Amino acid sequence: MSKILIIEDDSSIAAIEHDYLEINGFEVQIAADGTAGLERGLNGGFDLVLLDLMLPGIDGFTVCRRLREKLDIPILMVTARQEDIDKIRGLGLGADDYIEKPFSPSVLVARVKAHFSRYSRLTKSETPSTQIRLGGISVNTDTHRVFADDHEVELKNKEYELLLFLMLNVDVVFSRETLYERIWGMDAIGDNATVAVHINRIREKIENDPSNPRYIQTIWGAGYRFKA
Repeated sequence: MSKILIIEDDSSIAAIEHDYLEINGFEVQIAADGTAGLERGLNGGFDLVLLDLMLPGIDGFTVCRRLREKLDIPILMVTARQEDIDKIRGLGLGADDYIEKPFSPSVLVARVKAHFSRYSRLTKSETPSTQIRLGGISVNTDTHRVFADDHEVELKNKEYELLLFLMLNVDVVFSRETLYERIWGMDAIGDNATVAVHINRIREKIENDPSNPRYIQTIWGAGYRFKA
């Protein structure tokens, strides 16, 4: 049974999340502040974390960063804050996605299941090819190791999956909405800061000049493509 940690100081929201996820077959635990959430997240053997940003003790941004330093599991921010800068900051610190309050419990469960599904496929490797090389970028799909100009770079799960998808579809232009649907496994609703932030994070790791990318190119008004 997959284990989920909810880090949320609003007891009513935490209870709703807990009950709906438990009904759907997950083992769920709750931490009511950032300090307890960080400790349990690092030591509890969880498979996914639902993380509120506005927490007493240690704030959600710090919790996210410190969890990501040690764990490579899905981290979903749950936030009532509407500012794009907060979403971008959270994604930049290693969160995989975000869910805005108020949310439908059924949507929450669907998003969680989608992340588990994609994570499971990723860890089992979806492609029969073991080595993909385009230009100076090389990916080994057995070990999930990525090299840029023969120097190994560390990508998180969604970064790796997004890069691999683009490389397997070289020169094909994908919109942000399509990439979100393919990689995150859910219909794109609202803005797509998630995709843009992950693209920027990949560029910072594989491009010699991220501001003038050679590989992952922006096609204005259309989306992104991997150019060999």
